[in-house]
Amino acid sequence: MPRTDTTSHVGKAAVGTLVRSTVRGATALRGGRGPRPTQYQVFGFLFFLVMLLAYWAVPLCCDAGQHAAVVERLKADLLRPRHPMADLPGAGSPYYSPYALAQGAFARLTGLGGWEVVRLAGALNLAVLLTGIGRLVRVLTPRPWAPVLALGAMTLLWGTERAWWSGYLSLMSMTGNLGYPSAFAIGLTFWAWAWTGARARGQWPVRYVGPSGLPGFAGYAGLGALYGLILLVHPITAAAAVLGAVAFVAGWQRGWGPAVLVRWAVTAGVAVLVAWSWPYFDVFALAGNHSVDGMHRRLYERLPGQFWLALLGLPALWLRRRASRRDPLVLMFALDCLLVAYGWISGHYTYGRILGLTLVPLQFALAVELAAPRPWSRARRVLGGTAAAGACVGFLTVQGGAVVPRALDPVGLEQPSRWPSYAWVARHVGKGEVVISDGHYAPRSIPGFGQDLAAPIWPDPALDERDRERRLADVRAYLSPASTRAERTTVARRYHARWLLLTRWKRVPEEAVVVAWSRETGEVLARIG
Repeated sequence: MPRTDTTSHVGKAAVGTLVRSTVRGATALRGGRGPRPTQYQVFGFLFFLVMLLAYWAVPLCCDAGQHAAVVERLKADLLRPRHPMADLPGAGSPYYSPYALAQGAFARLTGLGGWEVVRLAGALNLAVLLTGIGRLVRVLTPRPWAPVLALGAMTLLWGTERAWWSGYLSLMSMTGNLGYPSAFAIGLTFWAWAWTGARARGQWPVRYVGPSGLPGFAGYAGLGALYGLILLVHPITAAAAVLGAVAFVAGWQRGWGPAVLVRWAVTAGVAVLVAWSWPYFDVFALAGNHSVDGMHRRLYERLPGQFWLALLGLPALWLRRRASRRDPLVLMFALDCLLVAYGWISGHYTYGRILGLTLVPLQFALAVELAAPRPWSRARRVLGGTAAAGACVGFLTVQGGAVVPRALDPVGLEQPSRWPSYAWVARHVGKGEVVISDGHYAPRSIPGFGQDLAAPIWPDPALDERDRERRLADVRAYLSPASTRAERTTVARRYHARWLLLTRWKRVPEEAVVVAWSRETGEVLARIG
């Protein structure tokens, strides 16, 4: 299957010279009217509208309460925020990233709450994602339909079982995590890969090229600052970002002279400096923190059912491997697989969080291959038909319910998760007050309104994991039917708890006074006497 991609390079004769484009033909007769929008601009804009409406139509769930809680703490104090979920200092918490700081400042300026800011962040994150996809694919190929197909493959070609994690970019998962820092970090990663590939391949505007024919140090330093920002916003995404950068540089960089080495060293050095200088937490200390490895073991379960449709991109990746052993997408996929395997073998299951980005080389390679101009060979027609069938299977089994409203659904598509709202609790419980709660939804949601938990649900380096486990044990003891009033009083005083939020299966203690209850869930809010 022949490859016809051509890539423009900065010619040596053009270095230091500005080339003036001329207006020719029909364009000149129209007086130089601007170009028409590209295919990706049209489809990307439509996707932006549909996906954003779908995201806003679904109640925020899952990790959204944690991110809303981060915004609430920064809104209260930008310089010294408290722990996101407990009545404790927040120093050292990796949730206080530059991205979160900007959200906190926005909340202070507008008066919006954490939940509203997280919901609005979906628009920004989606814009960064879509523009990043377009920029990255343009570096891979000039084929005009390739970015459109890459967007379709990235959102549909996953599997026939739901894969719902932060950092996954299927249609279904976007309805829940589009407002998370991971979505923003992945969008920045696409931009970083695009600029890395452009520098390595020599595709750089003439005005930024120095006498040596290479971009100046400022461009490499700016790229390093971008990688440093990604590391601070979402460290595990940064691991995949670095692997991708290595793949592009190793694949496309020609001529490893001293000047080239120094420039890439500047990129790496600036990235480390930016990350090291952030005052809120030490991002490099996270490498030795294994408190979240246990909860990520589930990432390695049911991998075939969640990801098998992405394997339709293997033939396209194999073709790229035949054309060049140093193809960046091939190298990226190999490096990502090695890191995911290391996470499984070593027990550091957190590295499985890059599984979503591990699919990108498969999906983008397939998109580039199918964007080839016609006539197609028989093999390419078979690949295109298989990919189209796979996209339909993914849409009908898992992804379609994300964008098709239930009222318009003729076949009963799987729908996004819909969690109950706990705004009714916030009407009675003041910000900063401590709540003891059971169940699944409430402890993950109420910190987003500014309340604290006696026992945080999620691990956080700002709180020693042994202390968090003790708190969880104390809460379980408090809620035990065998607990005495004296034992409950001791626990409540230890953590300054004033409120109980209990599911309908739990008995309200005799010393508590019921204040409100939810018709939707049957949960009871009581004040501790």
